[in-house]
Amino acid sequence: LKKATMALKRNNMVPNGHFHKDWQNRVKTWFNQPMRKQRRRNNRIKKARKIVPRPIAGPLRPIVRCPTFKYNTKVRAGRGFTLEELKAAGVYKRQALSIGIAVDYRRKNRSMESLQQNVQRLKEYKSKLILFPKKQSKPAKGDATEEEMKVATQLAGAVMPIRNIAKREKARKITDMDKKFNAHTALQQARANKRLQGYREKKAREKAQEDIPSAKKK
Repeated sequence: LKKATMALKRNNMVPNGHFHKDWQNRVKTWFNQPMRKQRRRNNRIKKARKIVPRPIAGPLRPIVRCPTFKYNTKVRAGRGFTLEELKAAGVYKRQALSIGIAVDYRRKNRSMESLQQNVQRLKEYKSKLILFPKKQSKPAKGDATEEEMKVATQLAGAVMPIRNIAKREKARKITDMDKKFNAHTALQQARANKRLQGYREKKAREKAQEDIPSAKKK
């Protein structure tokens, strides 16, 4: 005889556990990870030897600002230089791709500051560039000499890396104005000024028009 068990009370889920599965057969193993690491390293070395003396990290990238209000204080590497930037630096778009400069046909320059910054970056790159001749017997204008080619080495890291420079404020004495300043009030006041700007200008114009006839009567 089976021992009587008490029935479950209340509206609970009916127990239906499956604990007789062969879980060992369904476990995915990952023993090839160390060998994959070695394979990736070997492929990087092969690629570096194939593209020598060009830089390993790829072409030169422009300095661009991150999108959105949250991140636009930071700079990073963009996809490529705009046609306007290339033109200002005196580089043809077809030539750019052949001398290790990335080109982006879609990006547009929204400010003069970013345009000048990237133009200066291109000019600096051109001054450092060692251009190997296509034919050793017939070097073209602007190609490197034999002495320069001997000195040339393959760059391992990024070409002219971009760094975010944080400007630190110098320590100073706290003034009475600083103590009285309230950030919340200042923001509210700025928002109110922006919201009421049009209304205030309209009121000022109306008042000026009312004052003109009164001046004539006198």
